Amino acid sequence: MNKLPYIFTLIVLLSSVFSSPSAQAQEKKKWSPQAKGAVIGGLGGAAAGAIINKRNRPVGGVIGGVAGGAIGYGVGKHIDNKQKERARIAAANQAAADRAAANRAAANRAAVARNTSVTTRTQTAMVPYNSLAAAPAAAIAYDAQGMPVVSNAAYLPNPSYGDASHPYSTSEYRRKSW
Repeated sequence: MNKLPYIFTLIVLLSSVFSSPSAQAQEKKKWSPQAKGAVIGGLGGAAAGAIINKRNRPVGGVIGGVAGGAIGYGVGKHIDNKQKERARIAAANQAAADRAAANRAAANRAAVARNTSVTTRTQTAMVPYNSLAAAPAAAIAYDAQGMPVVSNAAYLPNPSYGDASHPYSTSEYRRKSW
């Protein structure tokens, strides 16, 4: 019969802690990992302290609750630091990916500009990429005065010049691979 007031007090305490008003003007904030750890550790420590200290259960519960709350707070702080570190690494990876995409876009724009200027400067006929043999007209280019200039028919223009994701990105011409 001596345990009935403790059980009733525990039920009232838990119902008052976990009940919330139905209409609130503000949005509820989430609990931080430190607060969750402190509450869970405090409740667990209080229960363990009350069970362990058989002579004076309330004192054991208070001591266990304080110790459990401190340990729970430390665990929650560790979890929070891990989450912040993961978020920092994810933001750094996203920033690096954005920079790489911007660099690729700039290189592609530069390659398109170079290819446009090369074709207007030499005015050679473009050969389709899937053709097996270069047309004879591609072997002869004309300069600004209209004089024929012999170009090297063994090499094709490289439209991906400057784009590191394609082969021969450092050469204006693609080499034969056979």
